[in-house]
Amino acid sequence: MQLSIVIPLKNEDESLPELEAWIRRVCEAHPISYEIIMVDDGSTDRSWKVINALKENNSCVRGIKFRRNYGKSAGLHTGFQAAQGEVVITMDADLQDSPDEIPELYRMIAEDGYDLVSGWKKVRHDPISKTIPTKLYNAATRWMSGINLHDFNCGLKAYRLDVVKTIEVYGEMHRYIPVIAKWAGFTKIGEKVVEHRPRQFGVTKFGGFERFINGPLDLMSISFVGKFGKRPMHFFGTLGLISFLIGLSILVYLTFAKTVYQEYGIADRPLFYFGILALIIGTQLFLTGFLAEMINRNSPIRNSYLIEKEI
Repeated sequence: MQLSIVIPLKNEDESLPELEAWIRRVCEAHPISYEIIMVDDGSTDRSWKVINALKENNSCVRGIKFRRNYGKSAGLHTGFQAAQGEVVITMDADLQDSPDEIPELYRMIAEDGYDLVSGWKKVRHDPISKTIPTKLYNAATRWMSGINLHDFNCGLKAYRLDVVKTIEVYGEMHRYIPVIAKWAGFTKIGEKVVEHRPRQFGVTKFGGFERFINGPLDLMSISFVGKFGKRPMHFFGTLGLISFLIGLSILVYLTFAKTVYQEYGIADRPLFYFGILALIIGTQLFLTGFLAEMINRNSPIRNSYLIEKEI
């Protein structure tokens, strides 16, 4: 199979028929052998019934239904695990991503040799309350990751199959999949300007106010895990060693001053307590590093979701 299209969704029953028909027209026109994997993230509307109806009319449709809502990252991860195509394309279910972009995205992976191609919605149809924070996050992510992309969070992306089978997307990390891919060793990352269409039905189901808090935290988490996830002692041990040596130097100096110069009242000086504090912090950081190394060697599987139905 040439192409897998992964679509995480929640309460998008109105847009699914048009989206499926549009994808089918595009793939049959080129032609590309394909499958559409729709992951229902705990919808409370008729989305699952619509997916079943689409399956009856199109054998290329596959459906996975979560027992409850887990979030977009969970939907993408589960869709990635089910994908079989040589190229995997992700897109949102709200018709804001145009299926007409599929052939060129597929070509960039299959022929140009990219590991990952991210869409760039250069002209957006979002309110300013969403566009400004998005630009700030993208600028911060470019600076921290060294990946020159304009729109990290664009839902329209294309991947080689081994990329999605290698990376692990959990929590709210779908915003930074290019960063995760880079840390996993997939460095040929490209970008394509794509159309951003106005939403036709309902309101956005993924996101909310919490994204303003979770976004920076997720970015710091990815940056830390990417650099020190397999060697946490290098981070905590370095800080612990610096803190311990500072505290030890202070106490050696105060001991020398007390012994040689017969200074009194050393225990009343703030420097004395700072030295002790630095020693304690250094020791604690060392212990944290050792514990992190032990946890890292026995880390459990993070992605485990209850699937109610599958077609």
